[in-house]
Amino acid sequence: MSLTLSSAKNIAKVLTEALPYIQKFTGRTVVVKYGGNAMVDEALKQSFARDIVLMKLVGINPIVVHGGGPQIGSVLEQLNIESKFVDGLRVTDSQTMDVVEMVLGGLVNKEIVNLLNKNQGKAVGITGKDGNLIKAKKLKLRRNDTKLTDEIVDIGHVGEVVSINTEVLEVMKGSNFIPVIAPIGTDESGASYNINADSVAGEIAKVLVAEKLILLTNIEGVKNKNGEVLTGLSRKQVAKLVADKTLQGGMLPKVQCAIEALNGGVSSAHIIDGRVEHAVLLEIFTDEGVGTLITQNGSAQKPVKKSTKKEVKIPNSHETGG
Repeated sequence: MSLTLSSAKNIAKVLTEALPYIQKFTGRTVVVKYGGNAMVDEALKQSFARDIVLMKLVGINPIVVHGGGPQIGSVLEQLNIESKFVDGLRVTDSQTMDVVEMVLGGLVNKEIVNLLNKNQGKAVGITGKDGNLIKAKKLKLRRNDTKLTDEIVDIGHVGEVVSINTEVLEVMKGSNFIPVIAPIGTDESGASYNINADSVAGEIAKVLVAEKLILLTNIEGVKNKNGEVLTGLSRKQVAKLVADKTLQGGMLPKVQCAIEALNGGVSSAHIIDGRVEHAVLLEIFTDEGVGTLITQNGSAQKPVKKSTKKEVKIPNSHETGG
């Protein structure tokens, strides 16, 4: 089917708007944390894969770090293993850790690799254990208690990043391969740990001094108290939002991860709506974007209500009739 004139003009406009961004970011590294709806909805999975492959084709070096909490929960349920959580963190005993490694390092990781390869990419799936990529240590979870001053809770094989060995990533960066990383690390004794994917993505972005850290979420972005999306924020503005309790719950660790990445030399951090098709491309290559951009000094952009967001549809090859 041939394109209509209006469709052709729309595509030309998108490409023209994208050109300066492509020129600016060619040769730069972009770390993307992939999770949420974008990992389960078929249309979103396909659009994400095409976004990543296109980034690689135009000379940007994408690195994908993925989560997989719901998938882990589903397999544990099938195995009649109860899921327990403390402060949002999964209690991970040795049996649960075996399932985590099977799901994150196997099922989920290979599905993403296959998805990228089907879209003409060259993806390679690894975990933090491969090439000693992620050195970890046991996470000490402290809980404030009204009766006790401090309580350290043992939640098993849940870890935090100690260091990142960039050698493997540097080799892939200089090639045509796209690394897809499962957030599993090991300590000095070889014990395995499940690590928060946002944290892993942030640490990798820091050590590689990436151009961008992009965190996909299931909401429109960081919002003010009126429910409006804040499209551009500085570090100081984020600190104020945390101080006045505007940012709470699941958004709090994401913005903290973004700020830590900026402190480590990353140029910008993006918290974007992964429920929008081609969210990654729209955030990087268009003026409007689909979420919140956080930089050292912020942006002149004003808060916008979610209803003002426009979704630009990028046609599939069968739609172009090429």
